[in-house]
Amino acid sequence: MRSVLATILLGTSILSLANQAQAQAQAQTWSGDSIVNPLTSSAGDPAKGRMIVASRQTGLCLLCHSGPFPEERFQGNLAPDIGVSVGHLSEAQLRARIVDPSRFNPGTIMPSYYRTVGLRRVAPKFEGQPMLSGQEIEDVVAFLLSLKIKTVQ
Repeated sequence: MRSVLATILLGTSILSLANQAQAQAQAQTWSGDSIVNPLTSSAGDPAKGRMIVASRQTGLCLLCHSGPFPEERFQGNLAPDIGVSVGHLSEAQLRARIVDPSRFNPGTIMPSYYRTVGLRRVAPKFEGQPMLSGQEIEDVVAFLLSLKIKTVQ
């Protein structure tokens, strides 16, 4: 009886992962170097996006990038300053680069924050899961766009 229940639960989990992957793929409407449509129906929150970018547990962006975070010590210098990185990119281009940066540079060390297939060296408990949710990606994009506006002014 337990093996039947385990088989049903495993099948349900696999089906759930497949449905999540399908929904994720449908949410991503690629057009050239951009993901045109937002990944969620809710607008991104720049304040939440800033927290994700500055977090050393969530976004991990400051391991490689530096940016307008005076409170954060030891910012990275392996990649361009975040303000410089966003300067010439549209909202759709920023979204695409966060979802899957390897699409633009196959040798990048920047992680794919939303892609879940074709990845290497993923811990088993994280397989099939994006690093950031669609809403978190939209929050980061909103924050990055706010940097772009400040740079122009």
